Amino acid sequence: MNAPPFAGGRRLLPAAAWVALAGLALTGLGAALDPRRALHAYLVAFTYWVGIAVAALILLMALHASNARFIVLVRRVLESIPLSTALFLVLFAPIALGMRQIFPWVDTAGLSKEAVHIWEHRRPWLNVPFFLVRAGFYFAVWIAVSHLLHGWSVRQDSTGEPRLTLWQRRLSAGALPLVAVAVTFAAVDWQMSLDRHLASTIFGVYYFAGSFVGAMAVLVLGVVGASRAGLFEGGLNDDHLHSLGKFLFAFVCFWGYIALSQYLLIWIANLPEEVPWYMLRNDTGWRWVGIFLVLFHFVIPFFVLLSRDLKRRQRPLAFMAVWVLVVHYVDVYWVVMPRIDPQGPRPHWTDLTAFVGIGAAALAFTLWRMRGRAPVPVRDPYLHDSLRYEPQ
Repeated sequence: MNAPPFAGGRRLLPAAAWVALAGLALTGLGAALDPRRALHAYLVAFTYWVGIAVAALILLMALHASNARFIVLVRRVLESIPLSTALFLVLFAPIALGMRQIFPWVDTAGLSKEAVHIWEHRRPWLNVPFFLVRAGFYFAVWIAVSHLLHGWSVRQDSTGEPRLTLWQRRLSAGALPLVAVAVTFAAVDWQMSLDRHLASTIFGVYYFAGSFVGAMAVLVLGVVGASRAGLFEGGLNDDHLHSLGKFLFAFVCFWGYIALSQYLLIWIANLPEEVPWYMLRNDTGWRWVGIFLVLFHFVIPFFVLLSRDLKRRQRPLAFMAVWVLVVHYVDVYWVVMPRIDPQGPRPHWTDLTAFVGIGAAALAFTLWRMRGRAPVPVRDPYLHDSLRYEPQ
């Protein structure tokens, strides 16, 4: 298969870059007017988009480790998404600079004696220097692994060395636990530490499960867009789409399972230091957001994605991918925002500017990294197997 270097995105890339600049600038204006509200909106958008990038990396590594061959045709799209972790390291700066406005453990002045006691007990872990060191470690792991896998894959396009496939498989299998642990601790640091009443041992899995659903949705949209642009030269078939749709369906179920498990564990234990986190979301205006998530993040996608025909058609599957991405944002919003709006949701214009600004920046960066490289791993030894993919 001969695939010329990707030269697309001539209009989309600069448009995304300008939208990113506008969105981030407006969010910065919002931070000048109301720092606490704007920085929380930024945290929601940041954890949403970086979670998707890292989940895409974990999916790529899992597929390498299992020697999956069906994915080879569309793997370059998947390889490009985690490269944005380098951009997210830069975009982490507002969170690092605005920690006092975001995390209650940074400055405990004015808090109740009970709250101060709890945060002081957690001080060995939750302190500013160690928090920043851990964040640097997370990004170092994600950036190094994603760039090595992408670099070896691109290098194989010109050299055709089979050993590069082996290197990717070995790195993926060996580093997968480290990458997964890093995203787990990142979830604890960036989301769970917002509230002293949450001490869930599976919160990291909850964050990962939602991010994985989002990553699958982004991959579906990327594959559909690349197919319509002719980047696969007709190599994409309905079976490829069907398998991607099955992954999306599977992780919708996985998110529902983890969400229910976390709720039941806290409900059954009925511990005073944990229950208030759910009481805030069950006994106020946030209750309707929780009901929305049950219906639109699990029940409806579950029954819609049961359809075999839908998963084999580009437009309906892309629609469901957009659906999942929108609802996943609501999920992240529901986790973060009750801390500053305890009575119920109060949308703010910085919610939109932060979401669009960071998302557009990630899109522009990904397109930039894809340009000049073949959109398909043209000399991967398993490419022909992928082109002939027909599940049993």
